[in-house]
Formats: sequence, C-alpha cells, structure tokens
Amino acid sequence: MPLTGKFVVMGVSGCGKSSVGAAVADKLGIGYFDGDDLHPPENIEKMSRGIPLTDADRSPWLVRVGQRLAAFEGPVVIGCSALKRTYRDIIRDNAGESVCFLHLEGSRETLVKRMAKRLGHFMPVSLLDSQLATLEPPGLDETAITADIDQPFDQIVEALMEQILEGSA
Repeated sequence: MPLTGKFVVMGVSGCGKSSVGAAVADKLGIGYFDGDDLHPPENIEKMSRGIPLTDADRSPWLVRVGQRLAAFEGPVVIGCSALKRTYRDIIRDNAGESVCFLHLEGSRETLVKRMAKRLGHFMPVSLLDSQLATLEPPGLDETAITADIDQPFDQIVEALMEQILEGSA
C-alpha cells in the first residue's frame, strides 16, 4: 500500500475519529483538522434534531473536506465519517492527490457506550443506526487501513501507526 500524506479518519459517529485522528497526527508530527467544523450550520442543526443527513446535504461538505486536504501543504489528518464509497470518491476527487482512509470500526454496543459518554456533541445516539446502515467499508481497491475500536485507545493508535509506517517502507 503506498503511503500518502493525506489521511482521513473515517467511521460512524462515536468511533473516535477526533481523538484517534489527533493522536495519529501527533505521532506523525503533522496537523489534524476535524471535518465536523466544515459542516454548514444547516447540517449541524438537522443532526441535532435527530434527522439523518441526505446525500444532497453531505455533498457540499464532502467537497469542502477534499478541498481542505488539497489546501494543506504536506501531510495532514482530517476526521470525516466518509461512510459511502461515493463520499470517499468526492473527497479523493477534491483532494488533488491520493488519500489514505483510516477506518475505525467496532461493535454497535461499543459505539453506543462511547456516544452516551460524549457531552455537548451535536450527534445524538438515535442517528447511529442510520449511520451503520449507510456505512460501506472501504473496498480492497481503496487505499485504507482498518482498526478495531473494541480495544484500548493506545492499541488503536498503535495499530494504525504500525500499518501507516509499514506502508511507507
């Protein structure tokens, strides 16, 4: 797997995109950006009310995520759900170079527990099932690394780092 300097930490809500993404970026000595910050206010408001986003809602946001990747000089990590292949295609098309997706996956039980502990986040637990139904894990032809979140945080980060560094050899 070729190593790229553009990484998207992906997965459903509650999988740890922000915390794992920031930790991986720190270990790599590169920047981290939370893709949630690129959502238009209408998307945040809709999700806050427990209404799942449509593809039409997501499309401009995904374009912004890809553009943010392209705007960075050098390597960067961005957290973004990127649930469907078509969403990842939009990101790749706008990033201007290869993107490696770091897919965080875990059991529904683990995700519910994690989401219940989050304070002040706009995404309610009630939307988890719609995200799980939408999720299309990366295909074998996509540049991606998958990590199981049903393990301690440090082990998740180390598993990703091992594979990222292995890919750069």
